Amino acid sequence: MPHCLSFKPASPEASNGEDPHPHPSTEGVASTFNLSHELTRAFQTPSHHDIRSRLLEIDPTPENLELFLSQELKPNKESVQEALRDAKQTSLTQLVSTYFQHSENATRFCLNLYQNVHSARCHLYTPLSELFHGDPAIDEFFCNLAFDVFLKLDTFENPFPSPDSHSFRDTKLCLNQLKDKLDTRLHKSNSRVRILHHATVGSALCLVTAVVAVAGSAAVIAYHALPTLVVVAGPLCSPYLPHSFKKKELTNISQLNAAAKGTFALNTDLDTIDRLVSRLHTGIKNDKLLILLGLERGRDVYSIQVFAKQLRKSHVNHTHQLKFLVDHICRWFTNVNKSRSLLLEEILIPRT
Repeated sequence: MPHCLSFKPASPEASNGEDPHPHPSTEGVASTFNLSHELTRAFQTPSHHDIRSRLLEIDPTPENLELFLSQELKPNKESVQEALRDAKQTSLTQLVSTYFQHSENATRFCLNLYQNVHSARCHLYTPLSELFHGDPAIDEFFCNLAFDVFLKLDTFENPFPSPDSHSFRDTKLCLNQLKDKLDTRLHKSNSRVRILHHATVGSALCLVTAVVAVAGSAAVIAYHALPTLVVVAGPLCSPYLPHSFKKKELTNISQLNAAAKGTFALNTDLDTIDRLVSRLHTGIKNDKLLILLGLERGRDVYSIQVFAKQLRKSHVNHTHQLKFLVDHICRWFTNVNKSRSLLLEEILIPRT
């Protein structure tokens, strides 16, 4: 897994919430981009069942998994680049771009875990399933067969990373760092909106006070002085605070909320996957230890019976855990597609 991505934009893959419709008053987005079409594509996310069915059909080679990623990740990299092309580069657009990149890389990591599931099934648990098929008689023939199977399985390397593995730790660290940056940026935007609100209220009170004071002195003067007060008293009471600035901050908050919620959900999913992978790593490690102990005892019938009985129990448990991991990988796809689509919707919806 690559190291955490830099928060500096490598390419124009971000947005500041500008209106993407190609009309004369809008700049920055290619005129060929169609908002309605893009939102429709974004929300046509495959269901958990559909993703699982297609994932189980493929041979999980690195090439096939990369192709699967490009087809099933919604919106995919190309769609995001198309939607965010020519967007003004700000601290917010850098965060949004980073979110899309991190979520794509985390999804690629989950697909690599599926490749590990496939390896464990083919090279470890399928031979054990065949050995324990039905209710075989534990006799000398079975023990000799089991010993031969143990010899093959002893060469099989544990496909799952350890809980403290570099790649898995980096994946979680990237998402956690992004969540912290999104939370910090969201706090700043919320603070700015509150300041703008209080300043606007203060300006209005200041102007009303000035009008009332003049009106108390002379109603006629107040009548003639009102236009001047509107122009002069407002700037004197508070700085000029354009409505567009507050509107921009509210747009930023919507986008940051979508990204922060999505990142939190993905972190939660990744924690669940982490626990499953950790249990599988430990379980396979223990199974390999049993196999090694069985081989050290040679073709002793009693010893093979003992180790085969323990392996049969763990085999059932670990087979279920492999299924649970595949289910969570597919659920990850559903959640990451929903998260990415919601963020893209916030970016593309015209602001009035």
